[in-house]
Amino acid sequence: MPSRRNRRGGAAPERGPDLDPEVDVVDPAARFAAARARAQAAKEGRLAEGVTELERFRASLPFRLDDFQVRACRALEEGRGVLVAAPTGAGKTVVGEFAVHLALARGRKAFYTAPIKALSNQKHAELVERHGADRVGLLTGDVVVNGDAPVVVMTTEVLRNMLYAGSPALAGLGYVVMDEVHYLADRFRGPVWEEVILHLPQDVRIASLSATVSNAEEFGAWLDTVRGGTEVVVSEVRPVPLWQHVLTGRDGLVDLFVGEADQAVAGGSVEQADGDARPQVNPELTALARDEQRGGRTTGSPPPRGGRRRRGGYPPHRPKHAGGGGADARPSQRPPSRAHVVAALDDADLLPAITFVFSRNGCDAAVRQCMAAGLRLTTPEDRLEIRAVVEAACADIPDTDLAVLGYWEWLEGLQRGVAAHHAGLLPRFKEVVEELFSRGLVKAVFATETLALGINMPARSVVLEKLVKYDGEKHADITPGEYTQLTGRAGRRGIDVEGHAVVLWQPGIDPEHVAGLASRRLYPLRSRFRPTSNMAVNLVGGVGRGRAREILETSFAQFQADRAVVGLARRARTQEEALDGYAEAMACHLGDFAEYAALRRRISELEKEGSREATRRRRAEVLSSLEGLQVGDVVRVPGGRRAGTAVVLDPGADAGLEGPRPTVLTEDREVRRLQLQDVAGAVEVLARVRVRRDFNARDAGARRDLAGAARAALAEADPPARQRGRRRDDGRGGDAVETVEALRRELRRHPCHGCPDREQHARWAERWSRLRQETDGLVQRIEGRTSGIARVFDKVCDLLLELGYLAPVPVDEAAAEPDGRRAVDEVAVTPAGRRLGRVYAEKDLLVAQCLREDVLAGLDGPGVAAVASALVFEARREEVGTGPRTPSGVVGEALRAVVGLWSDLEERERAHGLTPTSAPDVGLALPMQRWARGASLQEVLDEAAGLELGAGDFVRWCKQTVDLLDQLAGAAGDDPRGREVRAAALDAVDRVRRGVVAYSVVT
Repeated sequence: MPSRRNRRGGAAPERGPDLDPEVDVVDPAARFAAARARAQAAKEGRLAEGVTELERFRASLPFRLDDFQVRACRALEEGRGVLVAAPTGAGKTVVGEFAVHLALARGRKAFYTAPIKALSNQKHAELVERHGADRVGLLTGDVVVNGDAPVVVMTTEVLRNMLYAGSPALAGLGYVVMDEVHYLADRFRGPVWEEVILHLPQDVRIASLSATVSNAEEFGAWLDTVRGGTEVVVSEVRPVPLWQHVLTGRDGLVDLFVGEADQAVAGGSVEQADGDARPQVNPELTALARDEQRGGRTTGSPPPRGGRRRRGGYPPHRPKHAGGGGADARPSQRPPSRAHVVAALDDADLLPAITFVFSRNGCDAAVRQCMAAGLRLTTPEDRLEIRAVVEAACADIPDTDLAVLGYWEWLEGLQRGVAAHHAGLLPRFKEVVEELFSRGLVKAVFATETLALGINMPARSVVLEKLVKYDGEKHADITPGEYTQLTGRAGRRGIDVEGHAVVLWQPGIDPEHVAGLASRRLYPLRSRFRPTSNMAVNLVGGVGRGRAREILETSFAQFQADRAVVGLARRARTQEEALDGYAEAMACHLGDFAEYAALRRRISELEKEGSREATRRRRAEVLSSLEGLQVGDVVRVPGGRRAGTAVVLDPGADAGLEGPRPTVLTEDREVRRLQLQDVAGAVEVLARVRVRRDFNARDAGARRDLAGAARAALAEADPPARQRGRRRDDGRGGDAVETVEALRRELRRHPCHGCPDREQHARWAERWSRLRQETDGLVQRIEGRTSGIARVFDKVCDLLLELGYLAPVPVDEAAAEPDGRRAVDEVAVTPAGRRLGRVYAEKDLLVAQCLREDVLAGLDGPGVAAVASALVFEARREEVGTGPRTPSGVVGEALRAVVGLWSDLEERERAHGLTPTSAPDVGLALPMQRWARGASLQEVLDEAAGLELGAGDFVRWCKQTVDLLDQLAGAAGDDPRGREVRAAALDAVDRVRRGVVAYSVVT
């Protein structure tokens, strides 16, 4: 590899891990030696008496702490909680490690929580290396290692469950580190963070570590409210400057900003990035976009001052690593291929790089494209080392599974220095990719955005193929916060002197939009907290309904809602003042103009409603006429796109929810399909003809003969029949017409009708009406947000009372409030509710209903596994071909019972004003049953082919199924049926946790 180039073009000094600048020596080797000497002194206890724990901790590190790290650690040592918000790679986890150090030094316990199991495993390995295996444990739900250790790494869900269960492991707990706490904005898993923060004992200090968020002070203020003294420490400075580029198809790597301005963005503040000081967009990019819009490009212009055409001097469309055109070839300004991008980055010495693709298939395709282009980024020595690492990691995977997993193609890509990283990859494979990338052996990784969520894989460069991604419902632009999160991995601290964010040129790209994403630090933290059924029974069982409401009203969600109410109330007051002005402007000297305007609005509403009713009636008539059609009917379509006569070839009665879609042969001998929107009125049957069973619509002669038969049948038809259905409808019922006419007469009699300024008054009245409606909506929003979380909790409790998971406890007179108001009715948790309290799945109430209704009774282990999969699985998209096959027999009946229970539950939830539980998905049930019965991985993946499941997807869903099976075993009950279900669930756990599932360490 050539030596790295810094921004000025010279060679960058080689650096090890962050060295200690406090040592007054220039030579890096001497600085590192001095830091190691201090660490050894700390280890041997040769520091002076009376030093603080922070000084002891600092002495053990081979690098100097940054100011924000020192501030946060001091706050912890002084007994306060802390919220640290800093960019990716800034070193905020050092604060969490100091919390662990404090706990050990003071004889307390420390829990280190992470949002996903991969992070938990990674942090466990780091802490074991620092403190020893005997002092560090791991709890991730399916993995328990040294769980009684003074330091335990766990997922946040595990800690939440411990709090609700009153686990004895909480005794002596002094510190909890909440890594990646910005996860509380996650739609599905975020509420767990708030539950933990609210329920931890008050004497436990929390060290919250977050990516840079724009409302850190708001989150810190909430933490201070619910946890006591909490210091907010925010750092916006990246330890490694980040430079922004656009990679074009012909001009290579072009700076996004002019001159040195982008360094201000990389290390600057929010105010600088969002204010007038935002750096200037490179005029060359602006010219490229403008010329692209004109359909051409001016050639030969030199790059503007402060900008450059490319880095490394090699155009990416003709890299030295892959074949290209001739010497005179001048490629167009099109997006560069993936192989060209990697080669161009290598030419510019900007590898290793992570390219975010936003598509699993796209990631795999990118690796194949690089291999097909002959790209090779490794030396023979690298390849030998890569193969050794891979073979050691995969030695316990059977050869038959290796072929199914695409092992040999994956290994070939690794040996060339390229790999994919996404949720569909086998977890073991992902671990290998992460290790090889961290060791610098894999140079280019194509990843989905999940890689940005905390896994320690920094790179010299990050590439964004597109600035649009699919959010599960639609394709949407990525936000400035997402852009910051993704590009934050660029620049390895202690290795790189700078990081690089690269956006690929795409047709229609707007450089100003890219600059806006790159220069804004808007990543607000929004609570997704919501009361669940499991939470409700656990809270009621622990503190009672009244106290539970008070706890929920202290959630971050309610805190944000209350703050928002202040702004809404201010806006409502302003609009009330405006309403007074509008009322004055519409005042009429002849009478009450508000009354007159109300009459006009009422007439308009009735006319619109009459028109809508006529449309509905016409639609019903058309639908009814289409439903009655039969093969051979000769019909007249009265209007619309398909007006005229036609012969029915297929009634299309099974077309779906939109009604019949008949296939017809028109009088012009064309085969068409009728839809509701194509027909203006009811279709009338005029005659009938015989349509041969072997009629071929593609045969022109057959169409001609049938059209002739239809014309003959029409000629013989009774003439009056041709006139049926031609009467016209005025679109309104008689009553509606009479009401409108009566209102019009009243309007003409009103005194204001004769006002010469009537229309001017009417315009002000219309403004008043619109603003009045908007203001009323604001008031409703204010009322809905005030105590909104507690009201949702009450609705959940009412539903649980109705279903028998809670039971009412009468409130006597002494329990009334001091002002005489009745207190909130207290409730008690029933035996069924206690079982619900042990179910933490997303569909918790549906799972509990299945247990209570004995849906699982009589099933064997594979059958229980199949049903459990339906309660956790969610297909990646709604349409998966013709639909999956489902198990038959008793398992099929159990699945139908689950769907029936869900249907009933959904109706009840809607009736109580609650968001309904998502429907069970039976798509994985048969593959899961077959897997639990011992089928091979190939057989199961073939069975699940329509679900677009990769091996990693299947492993992940198996592990989630195992998690639910464990919960089912714990909640099944002690009666004979319960013991039967427990035995079957535990048997299912053993059957599912085998093969690729058993030797996959993380999800």
